[in-house]
Amino acid sequence: MNRLKPDEADARFIRRVVLVILIAAVAAALYRAGNLLILAFGSILGAIAIHAIAETYRERLHVAERLALGLAIATVFGLIGFLGWLFGVAFSAQLNLLVTQLPGLLDQFAAYLSQSAVGAKVVDAVQAAFAGSRVARDIGGLAQGAGELVLNCLLLLVGSLFFAADPKVYERGFLLLMPRSKRAAVEDALFDVGSTLRLWLRAQLIQMATMGVLVGIGLWIAGVPSAAALGLLAGLSEFIPYVGPTAAMLPALGLAATSGNGAVIGTLVTYAVVRMVQTNGITPYVTSRVVSIPPAITLFAILAIGLVFGLFGLFFSAALLVVIFTLVRSLYLREVLGEDIPRAEHGTLLGPAETPRDSRDYLD
Repeated sequence: MNRLKPDEADARFIRRVVLVILIAAVAAALYRAGNLLILAFGSILGAIAIHAIAETYRERLHVAERLALGLAIATVFGLIGFLGWLFGVAFSAQLNLLVTQLPGLLDQFAAYLSQSAVGAKVVDAVQAAFAGSRVARDIGGLAQGAGELVLNCLLLLVGSLFFAADPKVYERGFLLLMPRSKRAAVEDALFDVGSTLRLWLRAQLIQMATMGVLVGIGLWIAGVPSAAALGLLAGLSEFIPYVGPTAAMLPALGLAATSGNGAVIGTLVTYAVVRMVQTNGITPYVTSRVVSIPPAITLFAILAIGLVFGLFGLFFSAALLVVIFTLVRSLYLREVLGEDIPRAEHGTLLGPAETPRDSRDYLD
């Protein structure tokens, strides 16, 4: 007998070591391809938004599916053109004022803080942390080459159109990669994610619109320059919870400082009141059907995603967190632990031969 021959326990240990190495290698590869993965995720999110608009047209206008999809794509191009007109024509003077005065205002604020020893240490710490972060490097790269930003936006748009044109091809292909015994559970989770993201996008659109309008009106009443542009910026920033609105408030305070202490106080009151209205009135109403993620988890998860994937990861971090949270509920809590969590209603993508599950399960 060969005493050096590995027994069953040794073979099992070796398989586990090889599996851990493979998982680590895949994780490293995904980290290296982080920007590409974020663009792909953004394209999928865009496709879901297009289909949500198409579904609205199909239900309200009673048109065919292909016609509704065409109208949805036309709507997306119309919204892009409208935003381009806002930034390029309507708000060009206000945005130029915002861009030209903001660096000087930040320098003045830093100089004011540096007058004290504690303030100087805070300024040095913030500058050091910002200069060493991946988000800062991404912003610097975008500032040096705006073509990269335009290219990424074009890739997002084209990818969204491709995914929206025939999403079932990609869904079936993804399911075919899963073991046969796991396809039913993965398919349920896939439709759970799609349904949750559609609801989340609608909730975000409502919150962004209300945030932008209320902040713009409040800043206009307070006499802050570029109130309309700052309101639009505040509305768009709502797409990134906590981090986005806080960052959007800084240029508003900077421009308010050019108009005196009254404008600064008015800006602080505006953001405080709007945040109270959003948190206690609008957000609970529009997110009642969407997953409820604790605020602390949301904040630190968004910062972690931004740290790993950079600027574009920060922009899509909230949506990515919704996907992760939904997958945990669908795959772990429901399928592994057996919790009573409802499934999104849907048909089968691969048919009964490929997805062995009683059709009555989809009516639960």
